[in-house]
Amino acid sequence: MNHFSTFHRNLSVTIAGVTMKNPVTTASGTFASGKEYEEFVDLNQLGAVTIKGVANVAWKGNHAPRIAETYGGMLNSVGLQNPGVDYVIENDIPFLRQYDTKIIVNICGHTIEEYCQVAEKLADADVDLLELNISCPNVTEGGITFGTQPKMAEKVVSEVKKYAKQPLIVKLTPNVTDITEIAKAAVCGGADALSLINTLQGMKIDIYKRKPVLANKIGGLSGPAIKPVAVRMVYQTAKAVNVPIIGMGGITNAEDAVEFMMAGATAVAIGTANFSNPMATIETINGIQNYMEQYDIKDIADIKGIID
Repeated sequence: MNHFSTFHRNLSVTIAGVTMKNPVTTASGTFASGKEYEEFVDLNQLGAVTIKGVANVAWKGNHAPRIAETYGGMLNSVGLQNPGVDYVIENDIPFLRQYDTKIIVNICGHTIEEYCQVAEKLADADVDLLELNISCPNVTEGGITFGTQPKMAEKVVSEVKKYAKQPLIVKLTPNVTDITEIAKAAVCGGADALSLINTLQGMKIDIYKRKPVLANKIGGLSGPAIKPVAVRMVYQTAKAVNVPIIGMGGITNAEDAVEFMMAGATAVAIGTANFSNPMATIETINGIQNYMEQYDIKDIADIKGIID
């Protein structure tokens, strides 16, 4: 890589007032706190690290088996296992602050109160952005996810905004009829940015054992198989709302990342690819820079949303 030419290429992007040195972050749930990747990845090079979803208390997650390979991707029903927000504040955030990268904390909950408790605890933490996972099942509404009904999405966002001191990214579920309705509802509730897509629902059956491969039967499908759906939803959402979007869903390299940005994303997140290639984030950053040099693009913003 020609380091001299990097002075002529602006890879920095701004999400809700927070400037990242480049548009690449990690997708929640695939990078934890980054500790398991530090021997492979120089975390200083990442635009941001998005850490695994945290709740007000530790969650055990679902029973095993909870991961299964599929054609072009994987299924997971981990169930947002996490050590709880207090542990993250004491351990993970100080670890990441050693590095020159932005910190995004994904928050989850079974009730609006639980979401608000996490946001309140993180209010004084050294964190740059919060990402609200509205794909969690709402136990008070019989398990329906917060992000599948516009009114519910708007309500949880507006309540969390009362406690959040950091800008709030809202992560959208693709398991809806019209992604733009949920996006508009989240923005009405006060979302400063959106991230999409979360996993699609999927299932795999072992025909020899005659039972589902996952203990939970149904899981979240991620990986390259979902990329065309994700690009389409980012494109539609970018046309429908006027807030920054972090695009994700099957990104494995720079070509994928550029595709999402052309569809309207300001930044991108790499998730499942980290499992098969721990260097995926760094390779994508370098690849974006090479693409910009090849096509003489001075500023990454020049390709954002160029598809009519």
